[in-house]
Amino acid sequence: MAIEQVASQEAFKALVEQIQGGDNYRAPVGFGIARVDRGQKHSEKILQATYPLINWEENLGSAAIFLESLAQSGVNIDTTGSEFVSVINREFVQNAMNAFAPYIEEATGESHKNVQVIKHLNELFQSGHVSETDYKICFLFEDAKPQSVEAVYLKLYALSLQKAALRSLNLDGAFGLLENVAWSGNMPIELAWLRENEIALKLDGMYPEIQSVDKFPRYLQHVIPADNTRILESSKVRMGAQLHAGTTVMPGASYINFNAGTTGPVMVEGRISSSAVVGSGSDVGGGASILGVLSGTDGNPITIGQNTLLGANSVTGIPLGDGCIIDAGVAILAGTKIHISETELEKIKQANPEWKPQSSDYFKGKELAGLNGIHFREDSTTGEIKAFRSTREVKLNEELH
Repeated sequence: MAIEQVASQEAFKALVEQIQGGDNYRAPVGFGIARVDRGQKHSEKILQATYPLINWEENLGSAAIFLESLAQSGVNIDTTGSEFVSVINREFVQNAMNAFAPYIEEATGESHKNVQVIKHLNELFQSGHVSETDYKICFLFEDAKPQSVEAVYLKLYALSLQKAALRSLNLDGAFGLLENVAWSGNMPIELAWLRENEIALKLDGMYPEIQSVDKFPRYLQHVIPADNTRILESSKVRMGAQLHAGTTVMPGASYINFNAGTTGPVMVEGRISSSAVVGSGSDVGGGASILGVLSGTDGNPITIGQNTLLGANSVTGIPLGDGCIIDAGVAILAGTKIHISETELEKIKQANPEWKPQSSDYFKGKELAGLNGIHFREDSTTGEIKAFRSTREVKLNEELH
């Protein structure tokens, strides 16, 4: 069976309604078609999934057409689980071309991007230069623990493209699904294949230039950032990070992990660990470190507020509110003892009227978590960590961001 060519946009809408009214239809949370890179030694292994377009809580008409196109091309679809992944074939593409017929001519630029994907796939299949095993389609029907490499990448794209909020997606087990590979440009290479072919590759002068060995690709291998976003060294940002427009990531000690990032223009010269989020106008100074959920925060993700400064080589293991400062070299952890004078305590309470302190002079770091307008300093004569009401305004250079 096959989908007959649809004659009009009205007929297309009727077809979508018919599919969506079927017993087996289930609306996906996210879906997309990806080109997959398979293992050079073990072809059943998926090393990477590259999505030219992902749909996240949108374009359900295209989702219905894709599901029906699969069914009519002989694929047994299971929508009862949290995800469904399938190889696509020429019949699938032709079915989708027939369904999208009323939109083919106008599918250019920013219009009808799912149709553009099908149009280009049709050209590729007609050229005979690609294999049907090169492309897969992935549907996520709920935000559950991912079960495939394709699902992991779909979620990483959703984060990096800002279609899903940081820390909002279930990525449990994602690290275990991905293969540890050698990255040469955008090409993942199985380490076992490299070892097996090392002698010939080196003698032939064909040994690839390896930029990294990791389970995750770099952000810039998959994402085109906003015009005013700067990443001065591609290795500093991992796929699955989220960079708001105006963010600058300097070389050196900077790093942004997956499921972490910024919500506005931010200067990054330090480390934003997994699940850490930094607010607009903040500055993560050279060598500064925001601890991740696996590195000293008791599993609690850290949020840094707006217009906050982390001085060079400082460390924070607690959330910080707006307008905070941690001086260079100072570490503020959940258990750090911090002295606050009576005068400064009153000022801090005024800046945080809902805060009800349980102490009067010494506080643990976790008792100050998330408060606004605190300046953390170290007494250079005693080594004691002290907190003051911040009197400095943190402002980024607008010309740079």
